[in-house]
Amino acid sequence: MTKSGSQQLPAVIPPVDHGRITTAILDFVSEVPGSRIDSCGDPASEARRLANRAARRAALAAGSLALPPGPLGWLTLLPELIAIWKIQGQMVSDIAAAYGRHATLGREQMMWCLFRHTAAQAFRDLVVRVGDRLVFRQMSWNVAERVAKQVGVKLTQRTLGKGISRWLPVIGALGVSAYAYYDTGQVASTAIEMFESEMTVEESPETRAAKTDKSKPG
Repeated sequence: MTKSGSQQLPAVIPPVDHGRITTAILDFVSEVPGSRIDSCGDPASEARRLANRAARRAALAAGSLALPPGPLGWLTLLPELIAIWKIQGQMVSDIAAAYGRHATLGREQMMWCLFRHTAAQAFRDLVVRVGDRLVFRQMSWNVAERVAKQVGVKLTQRTLGKGISRWLPVIGALGVSAYAYYDTGQVASTAIEMFESEMTVEESPETRAAKTDKSKPG
């Protein structure tokens, strides 16, 4: 006996292409969003306010995109990720501005804030904590692509699970909304911790090698 109506689950879960997610990550972090937030005397309180606002917006966006039932819901999976990244990326940018450190926010820091809690191993050789200082290794395009691929695999696994919720639209949308709220809070915590720490950026081995080659006589 099979279930009938819109509650019937798919016999085969359609694949999610992690290559598309990887490309979307690289496209997204290629440019750091600007901010209209001014630095303030109590950046921690302002950062929490920004985090709460962003978490509510992410929850609403994710829940709305998770409402279409069945196969139509699969089409919203990547747009949902991108919509949430935009909200989270703007939040990180605004938190940086609140701490007066927007000028220090680059591709490496943005990827760290957005995806550290998703795939910490991807950043193992790129970000090191030394006491109260975070040392970032500057990423070449090849390294950024490698990190994005590792994050993309993790997000694909998570997205497959979220895709099942499309077959239970109302209940699923509530779960997706709650997770987006939680996920945005994790991004905010990483950003606040980062901007309350001293940061330095080291050249990558690829960058040093390129400079050495340029300095050699032709």
